[in-house]
Amino acid sequence: MSHKETLLLVQKCAHTFSFYDLATGEAEKHIVLPNFPHEFTVDPVRQIAYVGHYGIETASHLGDPGGHSVFAIDLKRRELIATLNLWPYYRPHGLTVDQQGRLFVMSEGHNVLMRFSDPVNRHVPDLAVPSGGLKTHLFALTKDAETAYALNLLSNTVTKIRPNDPTFTPIAMVPGPVPEGNVLSSDETLLYVANRGDDTLVAVDTASMKVVAQGKTRRDPNRVYRIRDKHGVDLLLTTNSGEQSLSIFGTDLVEKRCLVLPSNPLALSLHPTERAAFISFQDETVRRLCLDTFEFTQTIRTLREPDSSYVWQT
Repeated sequence: MSHKETLLLVQKCAHTFSFYDLATGEAEKHIVLPNFPHEFTVDPVRQIAYVGHYGIETASHLGDPGGHSVFAIDLKRRELIATLNLWPYYRPHGLTVDQQGRLFVMSEGHNVLMRFSDPVNRHVPDLAVPSGGLKTHLFALTKDAETAYALNLLSNTVTKIRPNDPTFTPIAMVPGPVPEGNVLSSDETLLYVANRGDDTLVAVDTASMKVVAQGKTRRDPNRVYRIRDKHGVDLLLTTNSGEQSLSIFGTDLVEKRCLVLPSNPLALSLHPTERAAFISFQDETVRRLCLDTFEFTQTIRTLREPDSSYVWQT
């Protein structure tokens, strides 16, 4: 049975959440949002996308607190159906939905992780816990949603927190300067962290919160992703913003190959069933990368600053 495939895409500087037909690469609909939406996540039944309203172009744009909302978009109707209110917490960045449909949102402006247990019907958070760090940008959530690992750009820490337990004291460790990219290992015993400040990729043991392995990356690794090769062996990808490249690492953190990219990579998503990645680029394109040949097989022309994406199959 064939699926229709749609690329869902936030376009940060075009201020849209957009639908692109993957078969043709053509835009089907742009939903205009308040200025500078950023990251988004899709619920487990793939009916609603939740888009964070960061509200300013970058954190270096001073004098504006940013946004304090998350937009709920019905994917079948292709409509904005609700606005979730985070006030008084600003600049939502990292966000994810667990298997129960609970939405977790990180306020970078206030270093607070919020939980919406019923985001469809209750548009304010029912729990918030401190991240334990400063300028908390992204977080990794375990499959059971009981533990989160927060990446704190200004305190240069990773903190272990319990998003459903407000009595838990965050546990902090330093993986390196300016930790941002992160992904859990398949068994969640390791957290891989890309440090932008010294171009390193480290493995943090999630039980002891200690660095147990380290490798050298190319310049400015802004994201790290986990994939499997054709034999089922785990690999890591880093997008390297400082030199416009993509690196492939083994879990020993030794680089296996490096691919020169045509522009600055902004974000990457993985196809749900095929060995392909979709990379958003600063040159206003999203390109499909075959993860067997590491060749580009499709180019989609976008609006300004394409960012997070997701392949939606219907």
